[in-house]
Amino acid sequence: MASHRRPKQPSRTRVTVLTATAAAAVALSAQTAQADPKPSKSEVKEKVDKLYEEAEQATEKYNGAKEKQEKLNEEIDALQDRVARGQDELNTLRNSLGSVASAQYRSGGIDPSLQLFLSGDPDTYLDKASALDQLGAKQTDAIQDIQAKQRTLAQQRQEAQGKLKDLADTREELGKKKKEVQGKLAAAQKLLNSLTAAERAALAADDTRANRASSRADLGNSVPASQRAAAAFAAAQSKIGSPYVYGASGPSSFDCSGLTSWAYAQANVSIPRTSQAQANAGTRIYSQSQLQQGDLVIFYGDLHHVGFYAGNGQVLHAPKPGANVRYESINNMPFQFGVRI
Repeated sequence: MASHRRPKQPSRTRVTVLTATAAAAVALSAQTAQADPKPSKSEVKEKVDKLYEEAEQATEKYNGAKEKQEKLNEEIDALQDRVARGQDELNTLRNSLGSVASAQYRSGGIDPSLQLFLSGDPDTYLDKASALDQLGAKQTDAIQDIQAKQRTLAQQRQEAQGKLKDLADTREELGKKKKEVQGKLAAAQKLLNSLTAAERAALAADDTRANRASSRADLGNSVPASQRAAAAFAAAQSKIGSPYVYGASGPSSFDCSGLTSWAYAQANVSIPRTSQAQANAGTRIYSQSQLQQGDLVIFYGDLHHVGFYAGNGQVLHAPKPGANVRYESINNMPFQFGVRI
């Protein structure tokens, strides 16, 4: 027969412990909430701007890896083309020597030294000077030509293999930098999404005001650094309002060095793709007072941002993700030096 016992009631001590634990958890949650309040709009903007700066640093490294990849692809294509042509030439030389051997065979047999060459390793055989004495001058020249061509082909193939390895490493680096940029941009977007609709609208309004101020920028009477600098600057001016996109170099969107390299290309001047390389593309100018319109202006200690000097203390540049090509004060960023192309 089943027993009908009343369930055992928790002891007063156990109830007290549970109550105390729950109270501690509530207090800890309250302390956490107090210790980690929702960041203000200005704090979010500061963090987002920092993330955008870090994204631009990674972008310039990405651009460098991409430029290196393109250069390696061109070098590998050229090497492989040379190897293919060299192999054709080698085959022609071998066929020519084979014709000589066939003629000798029909006339009474192949010269033993030539027979040994055709059936063995010519490099090993030709190291023996006595063998050369047994060949006719024409045959000797032909064999030496083949030997030289074989050495050249071996060197070219080895060089191509080395460049293919560099290409694989560069592609891996490119992937890492792309992932780093995307991570920074995603983190910035997550912060922006934490704001209220009104706060996001206020930030957008700030950017709109910056764009409007750009359209009214007073460039003074700055003299272009050169005709080509004037042409490059005019090309950049034609892109005011174009969006910043990492890794972009025109014609509809740009990052900072993409704008400057594209604009100079319109003036038939080729400059490097990255801001760090552009910093070494001409004569450095350390005094802002000596800058002229069309000079490049380099910012930040690691040289990760570049724009055009526009005149009257203004620069024309692609500022950051979410912003358009526009004029801004040269004092908005840590100036390092100018570069006259």
